[in-house]
This record gives sequence, structure tokens and C-alpha cells, in this order.
Amino acid sequence: MDTRSYAGPPGARRSWPRRAAALLVGLGALVGLLLGTAVPASAHAALIGTDPADGSVVKTAPQRVVLTFSEGVLLSDDSLRVLDPHGTDVAAGTPGHAQGKNSGATSTVALKSGLGDGTYTVAWRAISQDSHPVSGAFTFSIGAPSRTDVDLSGVAARGGGAAGTLYGVGRYVAYAGFALLVGASVFLSVCWPRGALLRPLQRIAATGWVAMAASTIALLLLRGPYVNGKGLGQALDLGVMRDQLQTRPGAALLSRLLLLAAAAVFLAVLFGSYARREDPEERADLAWGLGIGGTVIAVGIAATWAMAEHASVGIQHQVAMPVDVVHLLSMAVWLGGLITLLTALWAPSLAGRPIEPYAVRRFSLLGLIAVTLLVGTGVYQAWRQMGSWRAFTDTSYGRLLLIKIGLVCALVAVAWFSRRWTARLGRTPATATAAVATTATATAAAATAAPASVPAAAADRTKPAVAASGSGGAGGADSARAQQLRRQQAARSAARARKVLAADPFRGALRRSVLAEAAVAVVLLGVTTVLSGSQPGRAAEEQKALAPAPSASSGTGTTSSDQAPIAVTVPYDTGGPKGKGTAAVTVTPGRAATPNQVRLVLKNTAGTPVDVPEVRLAFTLPAQNLGPIPITLKHTGTGSWTASAAQLPLPGTWQMSVTVRTSDIDEVTETKKVKVTS
Repeated sequence: MDTRSYAGPPGARRSWPRRAAALLVGLGALVGLLLGTAVPASAHAALIGTDPADGSVVKTAPQRVVLTFSEGVLLSDDSLRVLDPHGTDVAAGTPGHAQGKNSGATSTVALKSGLGDGTYTVAWRAISQDSHPVSGAFTFSIGAPSRTDVDLSGVAARGGGAAGTLYGVGRYVAYAGFALLVGASVFLSVCWPRGALLRPLQRIAATGWVAMAASTIALLLLRGPYVNGKGLGQALDLGVMRDQLQTRPGAALLSRLLLLAAAAVFLAVLFGSYARREDPEERADLAWGLGIGGTVIAVGIAATWAMAEHASVGIQHQVAMPVDVVHLLSMAVWLGGLITLLTALWAPSLAGRPIEPYAVRRFSLLGLIAVTLLVGTGVYQAWRQMGSWRAFTDTSYGRLLLIKIGLVCALVAVAWFSRRWTARLGRTPATATAAVATTATATAAAATAAPASVPAAAADRTKPAVAASGSGGAGGADSARAQQLRRQQAARSAARARKVLAADPFRGALRRSVLAEAAVAVVLLGVTTVLSGSQPGRAAEEQKALAPAPSASSGTGTTSSDQAPIAVTVPYDTGGPKGKGTAAVTVTPGRAATPNQVRLVLKNTAGTPVDVPEVRLAFTLPAQNLGPIPITLKHTGTGSWTASAAQLPLPGTWQMSVTVRTSDIDEVTETKKVKVTS
């Protein structure tokens, strides 16, 4: 008989797995696009003050340059360069931390004596305590501003480029691998121990382990190029790698690799002796050992993130790090368990061995606990990282957090439906359960049947072949025929099992709701990865509050009447109500290394000045990898913002970016090239 006739309901069984795979692949591509097009990470450490001040003019040459950050920073030999108007480095010695309170949040370098008048450019680099690189430049003048020939091409923006993109992808893969490894291990040891013998479910935990190991090695190689901004060529530089291993992020990655070696032993025991052990007492003893060992390994791996990222710095970091560990473990148990449950419900190869209702109910309870912990720890982290309600809308971190909160709410709503179908799954009619058990038994019997179990009718059909081939060929023909019949019987039994499962409406609804949960969770993990690389809202608000107001130069920077200012008008459309208008920007005198007066005026389509919740202005010099340099604007009237003593250190073709936000969700950034003269 043609076994294709037992393939199940027409089209239904084949279409859903394909749709599920296509959906997950599409979501993976979306996350990849999100990570691939993300801007360089906004680090936690922010420059909040300089001495001399940015754009200032001092009468005598300072003895040293001092930078102050919002948190402690790590320095290297090239963290500070002070360049005179001709591009010569006038720094004496290597950068270090200033003396005094909070010295770790400073960077200073002594200057050579006998410095002449003119404009000096300070190019700086550092690594914040939460592992993200920061860099920038500012200028000050001695005596009077002057023209400068400084070339900042060697001061590439850190955290961007190919290294930044690959590093972001590696971080996402590490998070995903952790979720698969921990979630699948918990599911197969707590919820459904019998499933630990099934290859498709074993592959989930193994895939998570491989993903974590590969991504950790990649992150170690990419750490140097990521923080130094000098290209992927440094990935195989042993000296650079050795320097990174001496930092806290490098030590965390190395510790993660060592813990993954212990995790490999854990998986070998889980899928080996524990899964095959039948004696309840021996199994219980081994379960205790696996539980303790697995918990230690999982907590240790989660701590490698907590000790090196946002949780390790800022207020209450002693509390925030263990809270972050609980948050990561809850995420892994929920998301990884969802993927494992989804595989158990969808995999065609498991149709003859369906997951028992008690296992689904156990995971439902475990998932409820994980989600409760996830929400509780998330609320604490949001309070700690945000600091104020305004930061939710005024910072990019806050807006990303709002997206994450929305995704979590969607996940909880879908999980409610999953719990409802889970409760009904436990009341599946006995006839369906018996049918599944019967088909599973038939499959096992068909797979182990001896040649003597071949039906009599089949034996009669083989007699002519036996007579023709003699006694030697009879045994071979019987064996081949028996194997063929066993395969047909196994295929028919599997097809019956699939029919029974497809006919169970509760199981089908559960499969779809779990698929929806997993789909939203994949996007949520991508948003979380980008969020963990962004500057927290509290730090952004502190930076605005502590940053010194721009100061005008005394007696310098005047312009003659023949120097035309920069004047450009940029149309914008945020897409929301009353979101169209124009932004007119004037920069006077529009010269490099000179204090400039900046005025920005917003008008609606009727030509009337209009206020908006937020407007930002920044300049970038792509040819020199300089910027973006933000301009601090002060609201001076309806539709009018100004800034004084704004300096652009180099002449050239700059890219001006105007960001206009007309509501909580409607925002647009428009760019325009402007020519800055010397």
C-alpha cells in the first residue's frame, strides 16, 4: 500500500510547520536588520565636563587637560591626544586619572611647556565601566582662536563600523544561545524528563551550547577592534587580545568559556545516564546533583553579563547585579522553554511520541513563575536606569524601553491564551489519548518485529520467489520483505498518530499560541540586545544636567561684514498630526575653530513659528570620522532655539542633522551638507 495515503489531513499538517519556519526565519531577518543598521552603541559613560572648557579661550597655556565623565572609565596609552594647530601632539606622557574624589571618572594628561597661541584640538577615547567604548573631540584656544590643520582620521568612532555590527550580532547570538541552553535543560529535566531521550529536543540544548561557545569566541576576537575602532585586522592580534583579557569585559568572556566547558559535561549527563536511568531512587539522586550543578553553571554564565554591563555601574549596583542574574535566568527559562515546547508540539518526527499533558502543565506553572520574576526584576531595572518619567520620551533608551514593555505585554496576553489551552489539554478525551498510545505501540511493535511476524498473506506472496531462488535466497527475500513491511507499518502508524494529534482542537490551539509567543519573544530579544547597548535614561538626564552651559568667548570670534554665515532650510515630515514644516538653521560666522552663534527656527506649512516637544542639532564630518558633535540648544521663544559659542574644530563639508519630534512616537531626522570654511 502507498504510505502517502496516510499523510494526514490534506495540506494542514504540511502547511503549519512551513509557516512556522518561515515566520521564525523572517523574524530572525528582522532582528538581523535591526542589529545591522543600529547606530554605534551609546555608552553609559558620558563626558560631562572638560578643563579647559569646550570652545573656551584661555590667556595662558594650561599645564594639563582634564576630562570628567559620568562614571568610571578605562584608559589606554592613546586615550588622550592634544593637537596644536599644525596637528602635532603636545601631550607629555601617558593619560591617567586625576587625583581626588571620583578619580576613576576622570582622564587627564600633562601638556608640554611653551605652547603658543592658537586653537588646540583634544581627541579622546575611553571604555566605560559597562564595557561600551566612547570617543569624541573638542577644542580650546590659547590667546585667540586660529586656523587648524588637524587631521582626525586616526580617531575613528568607537563601537561602529563592521566591528560594531558584528559585535552586536554576536551579543544577540549569545543571548539566544543562553536562552536555548538553559530553557531546554530546565524543560527536559523538570517538565518532561522522558523528552531528554528525543533527538529533536536534545538538539535545542546542543544548539544553544554551540551558539554560546561560537559567539563568545567571536566576541573575544572582536573586542579589540570594537573598542579601539581600528578595523577588523586587530581581531587576530595577540597583543590586543591579551590587553582585552585584562579588562573586566574580557575576563567575563573568558569565564563564560570556562563555564561552557562545565555545561558540556552537564548536557552529557542529562542526555546520557540521567535520561536512560530507570530506577526511581537512582534517578532522584542524580537529579539532585544535576539540579545543583546546573544551577551553579547557569547562575555563573548569567553573572558574566551582570558583572560587565549596565547592572555593574550606577546606583545600587550591589543589588542590581543579582537582580540582573535573576532577570536573565527568568528570560532563559521562559524563552528557551517556549522553543522546546514548540518543537515538541510541531516536530513531525515526534508525532508518534506526543508530549504528555502533565509536562505542558508543569511548564505552564514554571513559565508563570518566570514571567512574574521577569516583570518584577524588569520594573526595578527600569526605575534604576530611567530615574524619571520624562526620560521615557526624552531619551532613546526610554523609547526603546517603551517598545520592550509593549512586547512584554503582548507576550503576557498570548501566554494567557496558552494557559487556557493548557488547562483544556489536560481534559483531552480519553479516546484521543488511547488512540495516540495505540499508534505509538503499533509503531514500536512494527519497528521491532521479527521476520517470523510477517503476515501469512505476505508469506504466500513470497513463496514463488523463494522456490525460484532456492534455500539460500529464501532467507534473504524473507528478510528484505519483512523490512519493507516494517517500514510501511511504521509509516502507517506515524500517519495515524499525526491524524489523531491534528484532530485534537486543544492541542492545535496550544501549538498556535505557543508559536505566537515564540515569535514575539524573538523580536523582544532583539530589542533587549539593542537596549543593553544604549545609554540609560538616567545617565542621559544626568549628562544634560551636569554639562556646562556653552560660554561665549571674550573679545574673540568677531566677524567682518564680508563673512557670510551658513543659512540652510530643511523641510521635515514626522508623519504625525501637524508633523510637516521647515527648519531654518543659521550658523554665524560659519567658520571652523571659531565660536559660532547658532539659531534654529521651526515653522509649520503656513509659515508660522511652531514649538515641538524636542528638537536636536548635530554636525558630523565623515571625511575625518569626526562626530556627531551635538549642539546644545536653548529655547528662546515660539519656534526658536539658539546656541552660543558652538565650535566645529575643522573646515570641510559637514553633515548637519536636524531631529524633530512632534509627539511621543512621531520623530524624524533630516540631514543637509554644509560647507564650513577656515
